[in-house]
Amino acid sequence: MKYRELGISGIKASVVALGTWVMGGGVPWGDDPDDNESIKTMHTALDLGINLIDTAPVYGFGRSERVVGLAIRGRRDKVILATKCGLWWEDERGTDFRVFDGKPLRRSLRPDTIRVELENSLKRLGTDYIDLYQTHWQAIEPEKTPIAETMGCLMELKREGKIRSIGVSNVTLEELKEYVTYGDIATNQPRYSMLYREIEKDILPWCIEHDIATLSYMPLEQGLLTGKIGIDRIFGTGESRSSHNWNPWFKQENRARVIAMLKGWSDLLRKYNCTLAQLVIAWTVARPGVTHALCGARRVSQVEENTIAGEIEIEPGDIKKITREIDTLGTPS
Repeated sequence: MKYRELGISGIKASVVALGTWVMGGGVPWGDDPDDNESIKTMHTALDLGINLIDTAPVYGFGRSERVVGLAIRGRRDKVILATKCGLWWEDERGTDFRVFDGKPLRRSLRPDTIRVELENSLKRLGTDYIDLYQTHWQAIEPEKTPIAETMGCLMELKREGKIRSIGVSNVTLEELKEYVTYGDIATNQPRYSMLYREIEKDILPWCIEHDIATLSYMPLEQGLLTGKIGIDRIFGTGESRSSHNWNPWFKQENRARVIAMLKGWSDLLRKYNCTLAQLVIAWTVARPGVTHALCGARRVSQVEENTIAGEIEIEPGDIKKITREIDTLGTPS
């Protein structure tokens, strides 16, 4: 497993990280995870060299954090623990966001709600500090808390020793620049994959220039880039992959193009003795500015497969070949 620093934090984290959204369960995933299997999966990840575990309060409305807390009990010093703030459901503070899994969500990065969220997360996770605390989604009108106030609170929490480093997620370049103006930003967590590369135009170059680590989420596009989702797969109502507004690559006509591309990489799979998922993850963390890939897993076998990707070095010529073929896909209709 390769390790890279989380920006200016001085914290070294595995290039393949474990994302735990799926462990929270709920409608977006179409079924209910087994908490015991989730704990075994996290234990396996730690045993194999993954030390960065990323979660959030909204994943199962606390369930993911509670399960992570159970999994890391007795092993806290071996874990780089990342969680988030900014999605609020306890009262009317903040701005309406959307209904998620049947519950109204609001965006709030007010100092008072951040402090409540942090204390709740510490309790659920069974720890007294968070290694990486990230703003999950950004505040919007009508209650758009100024970034200066949000960062003032986060920097104070850092001085108090409750968080070790600060990250942001789902930000524009302008928002990222403003965050850096008011404090120490170690990481940015954007959506990034072979099929979703918009941040290459502006955000990734800026992160490289300013030593900000990039934790890409959805690098496998919810399983589409593993080659295990066929053209005839039907997704349940409410499942995130059934929403073509959220991810148009899951439309059958677009899916067919992706599947055809993946089938053309069989020679690379033989060359590197790897699976499609491993090749895709290895390509992702080889991209300029992408320092870590957050890979979700709900089973031991999945994390065992993902971990190996952190050891694969794709030759520059093969990276160019893969990238050229991705470019030919264009944008989904």
